[in-house]
This record gives sequence, structure tokens and C-alpha cells, in this order.
Amino acid sequence: MNKYFLKYGFQTIKLLEKPSDNLGIIVVIPCFNEKNILATLSSLNSCNQSFCDVKIIIVINQPEIISEEISSQNEQTFKEIKQGKKENNYSFKLDVLFEKELPKKHAGVGLARKIGMDEAVMQFDSINKDGIIVCLDADCEVESNYFVEIEKHFETFPKTPGCSIKYAHHLEGNVYKQDIYEGIINYELHLRYYNQMLHYCGVPYAFHTVGSSMAIKSSAYQKQGGMNKRKAGEDFYFLHKIIELGGFTELNSTTVFPSPRISDRVPFGTGKAIGDWIDSKENEYFTYDFCSFDSLKIVFDNLKTIYRTSKFKIKNDLVISFLKQIDFEKKIEEIKNNTTNFESFKKRFYTFFNAFLILKFVHFSRDNFYKNQSIESQTKILLKKVHNLECNALNKKELLELLRKIEKNELGEKYYFCI
Repeated sequence: MNKYFLKYGFQTIKLLEKPSDNLGIIVVIPCFNEKNILATLSSLNSCNQSFCDVKIIIVINQPEIISEEISSQNEQTFKEIKQGKKENNYSFKLDVLFEKELPKKHAGVGLARKIGMDEAVMQFDSINKDGIIVCLDADCEVESNYFVEIEKHFETFPKTPGCSIKYAHHLEGNVYKQDIYEGIINYELHLRYYNQMLHYCGVPYAFHTVGSSMAIKSSAYQKQGGMNKRKAGEDFYFLHKIIELGGFTELNSTTVFPSPRISDRVPFGTGKAIGDWIDSKENEYFTYDFCSFDSLKIVFDNLKTIYRTSKFKIKNDLVISFLKQIDFEKKIEEIKNNTTNFESFKKRFYTFFNAFLILKFVHFSRDNFYKNQSIESQTKILLKKVHNLECNALNKKELLELLRKIEKNELGEKYYFCI
């Protein structure tokens, strides 16, 4: 038995059929109360074929306590997938797991991803291969070059443990009501603004952490203990463990198109954010003040000074207050005592001052120093101060499209570009 399963396995592996020796990509899709999973499968089936074989694993997940309505929908979805498999000549192998009676404590998207990704590990293990495990959601569409570009990316960067795949919500159309499209423009703009601000601060883990837009090597997945069982935010926590391995990359040559729909499946995330914004009846969407990141940047810009001196003096009340709260000086001394040069200090420092601590910092700033501001105003400040672009005449949709173009040029350590 693979050592990973002995330590981190959740349940007995169920996909016993040995895959083809040419299997290289497995896409794992959690599915709960979904009415249109066949559209996602159709999108995947329309993709250009990669040189390696592809398998799709769908995990229909259902907790032990569930409403009759959702249980019925899950049963219907299971039948539709089985029927679709018979009627369609899919270009990939398709397996579906119907996981009923999952423990209430853990049942959710994290556990569903884990079940599917663990199955993928065993599939690759059976052919002695370090394959690519891709995460997607049951309400997504993908660009036609999806499989080809994923395969090419890992061939181009053979040492990368994983990558974040470019995503873009549809910003207009007739599928959803107009207020949902307005909401997703706000929310995606917030996500890209936040990511750009991490780049601005110069941190090495400025990557999007979207569960439907990531791909990981099986070896890296196992090394970091696999997917967690969180009911929300599982992607954020999981990907940052992978990023810590170093060499994480961005794949910008293909696109995942997530749904902007309202959803109550998880307590936070895209669906919840859109619903909350619509319910609030606010005309504006609020995000973290640029000044919060400007203050935080001081710490990262002075990392060499922090390393060389026993006391780090700074004239910024926000930073002073936060660093005192987390006992910064004591932690720095501890890091210094366990490193022999600046590079090893820097690596350990960013393990300590990670993405979770930055989020804690901006929340501390929001609650005590700089209140949230409109996403439109802060994005314009970002574009002016960081990219020297005058964007006062642009609306939010145009601002979002501009950030998309900027991010499309990013890769690895190269933090940001002007277009």
C-alpha cells in the first residue's frame, strides 16, 4: 500500500480497473445538487486531444443527513452521467463515484475533492507514473485547448509541483439575470485586485487559489498530505501548501470559465459573495484599502534590514501595532537562530509571513485603521501607482478586462507587467 494512503487516506480506493499506460491527466470534479453536469462534460469533450490519455472522475457527494429534494437531484445526476456515458463517444475515460452517507462533520467540497484526488493518485500509482491531477467544478466550461495546454505546461516546466490555471467568468449574456453579471464583475475585480496587491508587495506566493482552476502533480499532492476536508476555502489552504514547495507556476494559455451563479453550497466563495452582494442592495462593492498594502509593503521591502539588525524600527502605526500583536521580533529571532544565510532566512520568513498572515493583516487594518473602499476606486489607484496607467474614464468591466490582460503576461517570479 502506498505510504500516502496509510497516513492520509480517507477510505478504501474504489476504482479498481487499471488505466492505460498512456494516462497522463485526471480531472476531478466534485458534484453536489447539480442540474447541468452534462454541459461541463460536453465542454471537456469538445477539447482538442492531448498526446496523453485523459480520465474524468466525478464525485457525487452526499452527507448522511440530506433533504429529499437534494438526494433526488443527486440520484438524477448519477443516472444522467451514466446515460451520457453510454450515448456519447467521449474522448476521455469517465468514472463516477456516488458517495452517500458521508459523515456530517466532513461532508463537503473539500472531502469530495480529496476522495477524487486520492483515487487519481492510486490510478497513477498503478502504472508507476507521476501524473497530473486537475481540479474542476461541475458548473464550469473550458477552452478547447484545455488538455493540450495543461500537458504542454508540465512538459515545459518539468520541476513545477503544480500551477494555477487562468480563469474568467462570463461577464454578460442571457443565461443569468443582469444583477448576477454585475455581481461577478465586482467579485472577480476584487479577486484580481487582491492578487495584484500581493504582487505589488513582492511576496512569492501571489497566485490565484481557485478550486476549479488548478493542476497538481501526483507526487506533490502526496508530499503535502493531499487535499484537506474543509467545507469551504479548501483550495486556498491546499494550494498554499503546494506553493511552499517552490517552483509553482501559472498557466495562462488556456482558460476555465466558472459559473457566476448564486450558491449556498459553501459559507463563502463566489456563489455566496454574489448572493450577499445582491441581498445587500448596495450600489458599490467594497474591498481592502490600497493603503493597507502600501503599509505592508514596507515590511517586505526591508527584509534585508530585518535580517541584519536585531531591532527593526519603522514609522507606521498600522505595521507597528500588527507586528506587536503577532510578537514579530521574537519570531524573527527564532528564524535567524535556525538559518545560516539570508536566502534560507527569506524562505523561512515567508513560510511564517504567509498568505494566511497577510489576510489577517488586511483584516486588522480594515478593522482598526483603513476601512474598506469601493473596488472601482482602489483598482484605479492600483493601476495608476503600480502600472502608471490613467484609468479614471474606465468602468468596472473595463477595469477588470484590463487586469486580465496584465495578469495574462505573468509567470512565476515575474510579478507584474504594464501593457
